Amino acid sequence: MNLQELNAYAIAGKVDELNLISMEGGIYLLEARMHGAAYPLSDNHGEMFHVRSVEHAREVLHACPSVPFNLVHTSVHDEMCGLGGNTEESLKVPIAFRSVWQR
Repeated sequence: MNLQELNAYAIAGKVDELNLISMEGGIYLLEARMHGAAYPLSDNHGEMFHVRSVEHAREVLHACPSVPFNLVHTSVHDEMCGLGGNTEESLKVPIAFRSVWQR
């Protein structure tokens, strides 16, 4: 899903939530959730859409209607210990869709 598709789905009220996934190394990925399924955002070349920060994500999403927005920190503990990752151990924190600096 690209930004234009996300915007269209959000306008139609089909996006349940948008997750900003924090990865190791200061990388953030955007993921839309619709009807229990995850749809990672991709750029114009079909690659994963990377953002630099929460504020950068807000800038990118400025034209999108407000939807529930979460910051998700994945757990790397199991991966460091050689065990498989478990998505249930992720920390999901609701954050404001719009910055107080945006109008």
